[in-house]
Amino acid sequence: MLTFAYIWVFFLAPLPLAIWWLVPARGEARPSVRVPFLSRLKTASEGSTKATTRRNAFRFLSSYLVYLLILAALARPQWLEPPIERTIPTRDLLLLVDLSGSMEQADFTNKKGQPVDRLTAVKEVLDDFLARREGDRVGLVVFGNAPFLQAPFTTDLELCRQLLNETAVGMAGPRTALGDAIGLGIGLFDESDVPTKTIIALTDGNDTGSGVPPAEAARIAKDREITIHTVAVGDPTTVGEEKLDQESLQAVAKATGGNYFLAINRDELAGIYERLDEIETRQTKTVSHRPRRDLYFWPLATALLLSLATHVIRLFAERSALPRSTVPVRLRVNAQTFELETVEQ
Repeated sequence: MLTFAYIWVFFLAPLPLAIWWLVPARGEARPSVRVPFLSRLKTASEGSTKATTRRNAFRFLSSYLVYLLILAALARPQWLEPPIERTIPTRDLLLLVDLSGSMEQADFTNKKGQPVDRLTAVKEVLDDFLARREGDRVGLVVFGNAPFLQAPFTTDLELCRQLLNETAVGMAGPRTALGDAIGLGIGLFDESDVPTKTIIALTDGNDTGSGVPPAEAARIAKDREITIHTVAVGDPTTVGEEKLDQESLQAVAKATGGNYFLAINRDELAGIYERLDEIETRQTKTVSHRPRRDLYFWPLATALLLSLATHVIRLFAERSALPRSTVPVRLRVNAQTFELETVEQ
């Protein structure tokens, strides 16, 4: 779209016309002589006068057009490009995924109803959840005996989904270090300046290998204004080292103002992430910018070419009109009168 940065410049367009009509022409007094053959001189110069009038009109119109083109250049014409929009993340979302040995139990089903292990079901549901997180920065931490950063905070959700799909049970060790995973997540938020910071922790066992208890890590997270939602996956009746410590997970969520969820099967797990999607409503901040390309050189170059063309046309017109507009005369002086005689060419 064409626009002008200084549109007010065009208010100067009528100025030459106003000067032409309102300011009187400059008069110049010259000495004259009275002759009895004035009518013959006037007749002889009529053709020259008409040609001069036409040239003056052409000169005025061309000069006025050049003036308008210069005004157009001064008005700074610009071409507005299509808007470029950029989404600025307003929330950092960190996923903590348990890769301990118990995650390979095949007590879940996939979309087709086929039995799959817990981690496969988690990947499937998280993949759908991540597909709806456009506008957020998402990070991924996996943990077993120790936490490991799989993906730092990024707006490239496709990369995050790919790295999640590449995880495998036991790749971080057979035990569960939830407290250390929360501590690593808190450290990742140190460089974050977004207003909303959220952790979603997913585990199917109790904390058996953390140097920092989950409850202590949750208190630190609260002080950093980080909200933690905990999702327990698996059978709550399990005993031994694989026992699901619901009380600890509930305490972690409650300490930070988050929510605790229990998923026994895939349908419940999918419902949990739908509820989390409602709780963690996507908030985006969009910045739009329309690039501008200056076009002032086009009217300026046109004015220059028009001015040169006008001078060339004027020069050729004067040279071609000189023999037709000039009437050679001879002045013969008698004793008492002056006689004007046209010279034959």
